[in-house]
Amino acid sequence: MQSYWMNTSTATAEVELRTMPMPEPGPRQLLLRVRAAALNRGEFIIGHGLTKAGGTRALGIEGAGEVVSAGADATRFAVGDRVMGRFAGAMSEYALVNETDVLPVPPRLSWEEAAAIPVTYMVAHDMLVTQGHLPARGWLLVTGVASGVGVASFQIGRALGAKVIGTSGSQAKLDRLRLIGLDVALLTRSANFFDAVMQATAGAGVDVAVNAVGGAMFAECMRSLAFQGRLATVGYLDGVLDAKVDLQALHARRLVLFGVSNKMVGEAQRAGMTARFGEDVLPAIADGRIRPLLDRVFPFGQVAAAKTYMESDSHLGKIVVSI
Repeated sequence: MQSYWMNTSTATAEVELRTMPMPEPGPRQLLLRVRAAALNRGEFIIGHGLTKAGGTRALGIEGAGEVVSAGADATRFAVGDRVMGRFAGAMSEYALVNETDVLPVPPRLSWEEAAAIPVTYMVAHDMLVTQGHLPARGWLLVTGVASGVGVASFQIGRALGAKVIGTSGSQAKLDRLRLIGLDVALLTRSANFFDAVMQATAGAGVDVAVNAVGGAMFAECMRSLAFQGRLATVGYLDGVLDAKVDLQALHARRLVLFGVSNKMVGEAQRAGMTARFGEDVLPAIADGRIRPLLDRVFPFGQVAAAKTYMESDSHLGKIVVSI
């Protein structure tokens, strides 16, 4: 089978197409014929947490496909079932996945739309529901709202009944997001949105802030929180790893600061997160209230071009590879 690998032995991450043996499922695994896989920016940033310098590894962490075979103890899905989930080596013709890490693909979704869901939408669910406790009529702030996780957070927030404020450096992207429900669009790449947030929320601040940019936005996001507000940090694409923490505000306003990463999540916890996502969010995807926003679909032979396009920062939503 054909499989893309990533070489990180140099200063940049480079992709390579290899011929690999067909994998065999373990007792609780499924073998998938992968039909589509999505790109994630953090996977290509060396030192980001997902990728370390030195060596090679199979590319791709989320996708969708049909079940080809199952291990002896894997009974949740049948051969031919359409599933989507988080799994290593998704940028391949075939891949193995734990049966607890995948969910059924709703009939209305294409393969490409299904592949765009598992990582970003599950991360957004973790931030807004599991840890964020976003109230139904609350306020949500999303920095970098045009990114994959930004769009997912905005869409889940709206599905929960919250009002959403989003920041982006592109007016064109903000205009498109306003057409699909973004309540307040702030054109900025800088940490200068506090006044606008206070104006939009009548001085109260936001119940949950999603920092999808990094340390440069941390203090301003924290400053924008309401009483008992929560700040989720999901990445540091700006490369800024240090940020000032206002301890007085943290103490007096009973704030909660938390991170979202799957790096240290164990198999049982990951299975629980997948099951809860299926209960909380999958029905809204199935009935069309949430629909993945695809920017561009590349063919399997153009993964390097898809990576280059992602790094240009011109996309809105997800970039997907059709396999």
